Amino acid sequence: MVKGVHYVRSKRPDGTIVWYVYACRGGAQIMRHVGPKKPNLSNEALRLLNEARLVQRTHAEKTIGDLIMHFRKSKQWNDLSDGTRRTWGSALDAIDRKWGETPLTVWSDPRMKAKVVDWRDSRAATPRGADIGITVLSRLLEFGLLRGFVRFNAAAGIPSLYKGGGRSLIVWTDEDMTRFAQTALEMQQPQIIDGMRLAALTGLRRQDLVIVTFDDIQDGTLTTLAQKQSRNRRFEVTIPILPELASLIEELSTRFRKPGVKTLLVNSFGQPWSEAGFTGSFGRVRDKADIAGVDEQGQLTRKHLHDLRGTFCTTLCMAGLSNEEVAMVMGWSPEQVASIRRTYVDKNQVVRSIARRLGQAA
Repeated sequence: MVKGVHYVRSKRPDGTIVWYVYACRGGAQIMRHVGPKKPNLSNEALRLLNEARLVQRTHAEKTIGDLIMHFRKSKQWNDLSDGTRRTWGSALDAIDRKWGETPLTVWSDPRMKAKVVDWRDSRAATPRGADIGITVLSRLLEFGLLRGFVRFNAAAGIPSLYKGGGRSLIVWTDEDMTRFAQTALEMQQPQIIDGMRLAALTGLRRQDLVIVTFDDIQDGTLTTLAQKQSRNRRFEVTIPILPELASLIEELSTRFRKPGVKTLLVNSFGQPWSEAGFTGSFGRVRDKADIAGVDEQGQLTRKHLHDLRGTFCTTLCMAGLSNEEVAMVMGWSPEQVASIRRTYVDKNQVVRSIARRLGQAA
C-alpha cells in the first residue's frame, strides 16, 4: 500500500462493499473500487495521486503572503470600492506582517482557528480594527479555499469584539451643524460646509457625495448609482429634491470650479474632492468643533459623517413622508425609521405644541 493514501470503506444496504480512495485525508478522490478487500492502486489512480501530490507540493511552497498577492490581483479585489480597498488593504498589511511567511499548508489545520482568535484578542484595544482584520482574513482564506490553496477557513464564524455599533439613533442636530459651519469658517474650510449640508439633505454616503454630479438631477430627483455594493451589486439611489435641497443645489452651481468639472461638491481648487481628502478635512473640522453624541450603549462618541443620514431621515419625516416611504428612500427598515421618528420628530413636535399652549396661556 502507498503511504499517505486514505481509504474509506462503505457498505451498501445490499451488502456490497465499496472502497473510496483519496490522495490524502481530505484530499482528492483518485479511485473507487467495489469488492471486499482493500484494493491496490490502479495505474490511473497512481497517475492521479502523482498529480495531486505535485499540486500539494506546489501549494506547500506558498505562503499566506503569496495568497495576499494573488488576492490583490483578483477580480474580487478590483470590484471593491476605493474606500473598501483602502480599509481592507491596511488589514491585509497587518495580516502579512503577522503571518506573511506562514506556509499555506498550516492554514488547513483546524487548530489555526484558536491562533486567529488569539490574534483578534491581542488587538482588542481597537475592537473595530480587530473585527475588520478577521473579516478580511476570512475573505482571503475563502478566496484560497475556492482555489484549492487551503482546505479550511480558520477565520470563518469568529464573533465580533465591537459592541458599540448602536448608532441608529445618532443624528446631527441643527446646533451641531451650526457649530460645524462656524468652525469650518474659522479653519478657512468653507467648501467642507457644502459637503455637510449636502449629506444632511440627501443622506448620501461619503463615497457617493464626492462623485454626484449636476447631470444626476432629473425630474425633481437626484439619482445616482451607489458605490457601496449590496449582494455584489450596486443599486440606483433616487432622492427627492425638497425645497431646501433645491436651494443648496442652486448655491453649489455658483461655486468656482475648473472647466468640465460637474460634481456638486468641489474643493478649494475647483476640483472634485477625493474620498480620502474629503474625509480627512471633514474629520478635522468635526474634531475641532467637538461634535459628539451618545450611542445606544450610553457611551459618548464622536458623530460621524454617516450619522447625517439620520438627519436626512428626520427631514423626510418632517416633510410628511410615511415610515415606509422614508425607508424606501433610505434603504432602511420601517422600524428603524419609526425609532428615529419617535426620538426626534415626534418629541420635537410635542415640545413645540407645549410651548405654543404655554404662550397662549400667558
